[in-house]
Amino acid sequence: MQNIYRVPFLAIFLVAVAAFASAGTVSITSPSSTTTSPVHVVASASSSNSITSIKIYLDGNSVYSKSSATSIDTSISTSAGSHQLTVRAWDSSGTSFSSSKSISVTSTSSGSTTSSNGTVSSKIEEMSGWGSCTGCSGAGSNASYSMTQHLSSPSQDGNSTKFWVGGTDSFSHGLWWRRMSSNTSATHFVLDMYYYMPNPSASWGLEFAANQGLSSGWYKFSTQCSFGSSAWRVWDSKNGGWVSTGIACTRPPANTWQHVVFEYARQSGKAVFVSITVNGTKHYVNKSFYPQNQSSSGSVGIHFQLNGDSSMSSYSVYTDQMKLTYW
Repeated sequence: MQNIYRVPFLAIFLVAVAAFASAGTVSITSPSSTTTSPVHVVASASSSNSITSIKIYLDGNSVYSKSSATSIDTSISTSAGSHQLTVRAWDSSGTSFSSSKSISVTSTSSGSTTSSNGTVSSKIEEMSGWGSCTGCSGAGSNASYSMTQHLSSPSQDGNSTKFWVGGTDSFSHGLWWRRMSSNTSATHFVLDMYYYMPNPSASWGLEFAANQGLSSGWYKFSTQCSFGSSAWRVWDSKNGGWVSTGIACTRPPANTWQHVVFEYARQSGKAVFVSITVNGTKHYVNKSFYPQNQSSSGSVGIHFQLNGDSSMSSYSVYTDQMKLTYW
């Protein structure tokens, strides 16, 4: 009778050992129980097997994911109020494990504040004072375009802005800009924002930029996601042309929020493109160009542009949590 039960018992024992060996843990070190939006999430996962993916869930909805990483460090925008934050990881055995915490998010209003970290202009998409044009966009000058603020959906925090472009003339663009302040001493700039495209196939590309005008020239930190060439490109202000970074930029999935962060600097009389971060993945650019020969008195601003394709298919881009930090 002992021989009859020996093999089944051994099999059960080995399964239990394997399950125990693949058990993993997730540790959430940020945010604290009370925080502001965007919520800074820092977490790590560990397992006896390799980690294959890690995801953030907010109130049961997947809001961010990263593959082949043991840690995650990103910011997630959300509305004010109580939320359930969960970070779940998977290992190579297919086992998943998670950690959750309740957080209370306090809202932040649009505007600029100054701190030891520099000047921070938050929720720029909600501000008044935007300018726009099509003829100044550097391509076709007959686009139809519009900007609609204070939309509740789709939105990260219940207050987004929709930019729209259309028309009949091929490759016409819509350009929007906003002057933030006058600052001649700032040498570092970080543009951080979310965008959402219902119909990304209609777009030829998007352009994001910070800029600073000085008596020595106009420093234009223009960065273009060229869907037409599937690459990120940066602007050579001195010679007036786009330069490929070699970093891929493909059309995002429809109806998904994309998080982009651009880091720039002004060094040795040049506009330096430091890095581009897309959904938590950072790419270093390290390209620099002399400024455009145009004098100004320290104006700091941003611009956002929608590029039309050959058939000028109309499309919209929603933006949220647009923030410029400079020091």
